Amino acid sequence: MTIRRISLPLLVALALAGCANGGTADSAGAPASAPSAPPASSAPPAPTEESAPVKPSAGATTTLTGTIAAGVEPNCLLLDDHLLIISDPQLQSTAKAGATVTVTGRAEQGMMTTCQQGTPFIVATLRAN
Repeated sequence: MTIRRISLPLLVALALAGCANGGTADSAGAPASAPSAPPASSAPPAPTEESAPVKPSAGATTTLTGTIAAGVEPNCLLLDDHLLIISDPQLQSTAKAGATVTVTGRAEQGMMTTCQQGTPFIVATLRAN
């Protein structure tokens, strides 16, 4: 009796696990092949060149001028939708929220940060206006 009680739940679990695979079996018991066409994407169309905002290309030296804004996270500074990454302590002391500055540097779109805002921008020079 004990064997039947254990076997039935085990059999049901195995049957459900086979169904969770998503594939079906043909009459020989071999799994059916998955459809070869990828599912249709519902992503919106890419912006055209005329409507896309101008972003500095990664690695290219760019100059930005504007007023620094505080980010949502502590110690995060934004300038024109760019997250300012400043490694020089002297430049960091000049970069404060509300300051109008001109910075040169390069955008690093793949860089991970804790600020969760803006495109990371590695600052090479910073000048208060």
